[in-house]
Parts: sequence; structure tokens; C-alpha cells
Amino acid sequence: MIGARTNIGEALKHLVLILGAIVVILPFYIMVSYSLKSPSEIERNVGGFMGAQAPMVDERCVKRQEPNRQSVIAAQRKFPGVSERDVRDKLMVELREQCSMLPVVFNYSKAFSEAPLLRYLLNGVFVTLTIFFIQVLVALPCAYALAKLRFWGRDVVFGLVLFCLLIPVHAIALPLYIMLSKAGLTNTYAALIIPWTISVFGIFLMRQFFMTVPDDLIDAARMDGMTEFSIVWRVMLPTAIPALLAFGIFSVVAHWNDYFWPRVVITGNRDLFTPPLGLREFKGDADGSFWGPMMATATIIVTPLIIAFLLAQRRFIEGITMTGMK
Repeated sequence: MIGARTNIGEALKHLVLILGAIVVILPFYIMVSYSLKSPSEIERNVGGFMGAQAPMVDERCVKRQEPNRQSVIAAQRKFPGVSERDVRDKLMVELREQCSMLPVVFNYSKAFSEAPLLRYLLNGVFVTLTIFFIQVLVALPCAYALAKLRFWGRDVVFGLVLFCLLIPVHAIALPLYIMLSKAGLTNTYAALIIPWTISVFGIFLMRQFFMTVPDDLIDAARMDGMTEFSIVWRVMLPTAIPALLAFGIFSVVAHWNDYFWPRVVITGNRDLFTPPLGLREFKGDADGSFWGPMMATATIIVTPLIIAFLLAQRRFIEGITMTGMK
């Protein structure tokens, strides 16, 4: 009986995990599927995962290159005795053939041609890596002081760190924006970077990891004549690589996918758009939303994060599981 109950319990656990995985994966499935389909298949929600991949006509391409009267008159020389209307129809047939392509090619080519997506990706790389680099410069010494140094008020400072974890970003967005606006820093890279250079989550995570480092290792470094800053960067940093990778994934994912803050401080300079802001290029125009290219752009944006996580998965799990162990 006990064995049967255990098996049922395990089966229920696996069922719950499978249902949770389906809920998480379903949006990604739809995103990738829509990035492969034609607009008509997306609107009618048909075609399975990849769609029929039948050649389609890019109506925007046709509209942009639609022949005017001058081009029709010039083309009449090739078709003597044919009326202007018939010449125009022939030109339209040729144009529609030129603007015909597979849906997957259409979606991913438009993702790069309708907006400077490469520029947005480079902006995202620069902003996220700069934020993470400065966060590490601040978090490591702070975490080391809270974990290994003895000074008056240390517990109070750590309590403030925990309190700051409870403050949502949206609650301080308006004061931050006013401060940056008065300093003339809106519509700059500084506005995207400066507010997030101090990460209380990073300080907390690294402090919990440093608590697992033996004090004997630090005492030996002090006996060798190393200063406290030298210990941070030459002793503690190499031991904290798993925790740093874990924190790096949290930090990079949060700021790479951030739409709220860039939308607040980047109001007019298109060259400073981050990848999530780039999705707006396909939304809400006169011809409606460009769902296929929008989903292709989202797929391109998400892919580097998935690859980075898969490459660092073992170290990420190691960093999370070791944090807090004593």
C-alpha cells in the first residue's frame, strides 16, 4: 500500500510539472509558429506549426512600387497598341511576382528591413552588459563586507538590503525619471544604465554565497599581506563564479527584456531603442499589426537568452543551489 501511494504521489508530481511546462512553453510555441506563417494563416489560425509555406505576396512591397502614370506610359513602348490599363495590369502582374516569397522568408526579412533590428540588438547588448559589469563592481565588495567583516551596524545595513528587495521598480520610476530629466539625461544611454547599477538582489545573492566560503581562506590571505580589496578580487571573485553566472542570467534577462523603463526614458531617439522597444515598429500602424514579422523579431530577441542559458545551465544551477548553504 505504501509503495502504491508513493507511486501515485510521484505520478501526480510529474503530472503537475508537465502541466506547468506546457503553460510555460505554449507562448514560445505560438511565437515561433506565428513567425513561420503567412498573415492569412495567422488571422485564420490555420496551418499547424509551420503553415503551408506557399509563396505569398507582400502587399506592402506591391503598394510601395505600384506603377504610376509615367512608368505606365514608358512601358507602353514595349507593348505597342495596348491600352494604358492593360499595360498597368501587366506591370502589376510582374510586380506581384517580384514581391512573392515564402512566409518564413517574408517574416524574418521584414524583421530586419522594416526596422534597424541589428542596431537595437547592439543597444541591448551594450546596455545589459554595462549594467551587469557595474553591478558586479558594486555588489562584490558590499557582499564581502556584509558576509565577512565585523563592523557596527552591519545587521542594520543587511536589513536595509532586504527591505529594498521589497520595493517594486514601478514605485520609484517617477522620482528616477524626474531626477534624470532635471539632469538632462533622458534619451541617453546613461538613462538606461544609471538607475540599475546598484542591485540589492545581487548584493543579497553574493552575500549568501560568501557566507559559504571558509573564514580560514580569508585569514590565510590576510596573513599573506593581502588587503581587503585584494581579497575581494583575487580570492573571493574566483570562488564566486557560479553565483556570478546565476546573477548574470537574472540581471541580463531582466534588462534585456525590459520594456517599461526604456519606454519611459527613451521618447524620441530611435537610435537608442532596445530590442523590446523595437517590437513597436510592427504595431499599431495604418495597415494594422505586422504579426508575422513581430513574432519573428521576438524570436530573434529571445534566442540569444535561450542559448546563453543552455550554455551556462550547469553553473547556473550550481550557483543557485550553493547560495545560502553554510
